[in-house]
Amino acid sequence: MTVSIILKELNVPRSFTPGQWALITGASSGFGRDFATLLAEQRINLVLTARRREPMEADAERLMEQYGIQVEVLPADLSRSEAREDLLRSIAGLDIHIDILINNAGFGVFGAYTDTEWSRLNQMLQLDIVALSHLSSLVLPGMRARSEGYILQVASIGAYQATPGYAAYSAAKAYVLLMGEALNRELRGTGIKVTVLAPGVSATQFLEVSGQKPTLYQKLFMMKSRPVARLGLQALLRGKMSVVPGIFNNLMVQSLRLIPRVLQANVAGLLMRNR
Repeated sequence: MTVSIILKELNVPRSFTPGQWALITGASSGFGRDFATLLAEQRINLVLTARRREPMEADAERLMEQYGIQVEVLPADLSRSEAREDLLRSIAGLDIHIDILINNAGFGVFGAYTDTEWSRLNQMLQLDIVALSHLSSLVLPGMRARSEGYILQVASIGAYQATPGYAAYSAAKAYVLLMGEALNRELRGTGIKVTVLAPGVSATQFLEVSGQKPTLYQKLFMMKSRPVARLGLQALLRGKMSVVPGIFNNLMVQSLRLIPRVLQANVAGLLMRNR
């Protein structure tokens, strides 16, 4: 048994194949920029998309010069269905097929559900759930035809429990987690790997965008974003179903199996509370 496990590990690729193309959503900031740099280091060509063009163009110029790769910048508001379809048509028009999809685009909305405007919640749900699902659906046929592909779905540890203050966001990320884990099993044997990355609080613009001031818990356990992104890519190469970065975050997720759901929600609400 030990020998077979070692041999299996030896067959796991340590990196992606240079010259492949990756589509990174939410590429203008945070994890998106980290994914872009980490893949560029492996000589992966990039398609960067987000709403803001300028940060992506600056990164594209830097990455092309430093790593000698090709980078295409295609701004899009992925909360709109037609924008997602236009994006894939533009990619096809460049004679590019996507080998790696990093479904990173998304944001959270903090606050009491009843006090939050529906337009804001709807935009979040369209991006966090619908766009991720739609883009996965759009790239999978090509991956199936080539019998090879990688999809990384970015969720959150909030996916594992109800979180007062982030009610809709945690529910959205629970969808991402469950969908991604199911796809991981559905696509076994096809050459396509799907992994869910579920970060805890990380040093990105998430809190600023969500409208929450950092709590003591968040300040104490905030992780740097680059190692989190790297762990996600490593897990994707190995075909892991899902990965939770950080010892403390893993302990939190594992402990939820032993804690009544009512208590889980109470604790989560306390941790998210700005005092």
